Amino acid sequence: MSSGSYIKRPNRPLQVYAAIFLVVLYVPVLFLPLFSFNDSIYVKFPLSGFTTKWYFELWDRAPVWNALENSLKVGFVVATLSTFLGIFAAKAITRYEIPGRGPLVSFIMLPLVVPLIIFGVALLVLLSQLGIPLSLYTVTVGHLIICLPFAIATLIPRFEGFDQSIEEASADLGENAWWTFWRVTFPMVAPGVLASLMLTFTVSFDEFIMAFFLSGTEPTLPMYIWSQLRFPQEFPSVLALASLILAVSFLMVFLGQWINRGAYTDAAKGK
Repeated sequence: MSSGSYIKRPNRPLQVYAAIFLVVLYVPVLFLPLFSFNDSIYVKFPLSGFTTKWYFELWDRAPVWNALENSLKVGFVVATLSTFLGIFAAKAITRYEIPGRGPLVSFIMLPLVVPLIIFGVALLVLLSQLGIPLSLYTVTVGHLIICLPFAIATLIPRFEGFDQSIEEASADLGENAWWTFWRVTFPMVAPGVLASLMLTFTVSFDEFIMAFFLSGTEPTLPMYIWSQLRFPQEFPSVLALASLILAVSFLMVFLGQWINRGAYTDAAKGK
């Protein structure tokens, strides 16, 4: 064995910590789909029996579909706008020397660390003072504030991950900055753009606090679920709906991360 080589030994304490962390984080969530198949309106062990009727009941509920439509509208608009703005923000942060760039980036990322209830109350007060009625538009603005930092954080590594000389070569060949971006830069960062779209849509679709403060008479899906928790007979259907949302959200986040990671791997291999 050469002097520079060594045997990588597993870190047992870290493995134990990771296992405990995953159990505490995910096991409570897994009870949602478990009880959604329970043949009883009461959440308790042992289960009364196995049934899928709570899932079929969702198809006959117009308020569920209206709330779903509202969430989809807001989610698509927020994902598109936040990713569009995130592309140019990430490019500016990584390509240009901006005075006070560090504090500016920290300010943009504040929604990731500041409790959302503060933003919700602040926006509610501001909209009330301006006389703007609460609607899906105000929910969209609130979600955009939340999702923009996610988009920027997803896209910055993509802009830092490829050689800037490619853009310089395009400029040397006579292409202007606009077409250099769309023909050279954008295809290189496209996996990050797709990952940003999926991540921001998922964050907006699942968000509750901003919707609680800023929604009017058109509730989003999380708001509808919250309103039904007061009625015990509705709780099993709420569990079924929450289980479907959980599955779709997990799938979208997983696909977004997989696409982004695959792009990093291909870039590292020089593909």
